[in-house]
Amino acid sequence: MKVLQIINRLNLGGPAIIVAILTKHLRPEFQTLLVSGMIDETEESSEFIAHELGLEPVYIPEMYRDINLFQDRKAYKKLKEIIREFKPDIVHTHAAKAGTLGRLAAINCKVPIIVHTFHGHVFHSYFSPLKTRMFLEIEKYLASKSTRIIAISERQKKELGLIYKVSSLDKIEVVPLGFNLNPFQENQSEKRKKFRDHYLIDDDEIVISIIGRLVPIKNHKLFIDALKIIFQNTTKKVRAFIVGDGEERTNIENHIKSAGLDFVNFTREKKKSQITFTSWRKDIDVVNAGSDIIALSSFNEGTPVSLIEAQAANKPIVTTRVGGITDVVIPEKTALVSSKTSVTNFARNLFILIEDDEKRREMGIHGHDFVCEKFSYSRLIKDTAELYNKLLKERSKSL
Repeated sequence: MKVLQIINRLNLGGPAIIVAILTKHLRPEFQTLLVSGMIDETEESSEFIAHELGLEPVYIPEMYRDINLFQDRKAYKKLKEIIREFKPDIVHTHAAKAGTLGRLAAINCKVPIIVHTFHGHVFHSYFSPLKTRMFLEIEKYLASKSTRIIAISERQKKELGLIYKVSSLDKIEVVPLGFNLNPFQENQSEKRKKFRDHYLIDDDEIVISIIGRLVPIKNHKLFIDALKIIFQNTTKKVRAFIVGDGEERTNIENHIKSAGLDFVNFTREKKKSQITFTSWRKDIDVVNAGSDIIALSSFNEGTPVSLIEAQAANKPIVTTRVGGITDVVIPEKTALVSSKTSVTNFARNLFILIEDDEKRREMGIHGHDFVCEKFSYSRLIKDTAELYNKLLKERSKSL
């Protein structure tokens, strides 16, 4: 049976990793093909992951994240051409743009089974109410034409089915993400030394890292405001690292200046500072090994990969309580969770872990077993293959 995986873009992040894993490891039971749009110039590519897995994705140059009716129409036509040539039994789309164009093309070409995965959603904190409503109506229509919708957590399933009413609950399957988490336990001492030597980090300095795209939804301003409180109140040596890049970079730098804190772009100037911008790094296992606390301050999240990877590396977490985060961490055991609007609570949770070495160690210990059982890539492949086979069986019975 043939499966066509379609994704917005192979940028550095969880969805691209998931799609590459599915395309590779569903073989030989399924014949698979990966189709991708193009990354933005502010993003780092994860194309190397596909190549490491021996994949040769088909790229559609006209398919970008932003809406462009002329380019989107061309991308839609190319998707139809690919579908007609490949003749898939299943089209499986991932994320909003690929989910829209890919499903429309699959519907037009009468593909037997159409599946879409919500890796997150844009139904709050992204756009104006009018634009959000428009996207929601589009998703409802596409869901009505889809064979199944995949949510990546039980919380997300309830949001999609009960709050936003994208689809009925019986049409939504929960398939948690899955990754190869082994690198986060391998050679941790060597990786820690590598990271800390590179960024001039002393042994007694506590490193807080926040990992991800620099975009408004990630709410880095909350992180900066909390750091200001930390630097004013702790006697410990603390340094913060912003790992990633994106459109919000200049705004974040300006907010740091307005907070009276200092920062350095380490790609240009190699010196110590309260806050260090590292830009994109592909070796997140090294980043985690060199860090002591992993933070996340987002307004909205699906299943944040950075928190899964942090726990795999035995690192404690400070995060906002949004989206599916409480399905990813164990509150009070692997993570301290606070409101997305409370700088004071976020700073207090950071302060607790900074001041208490033993608490950092204890919270770090619990994470690895939890995520390795729940988010392994072998479980992801098994769950996805079982779903595909169930849908194929249902299809054959209905004919």
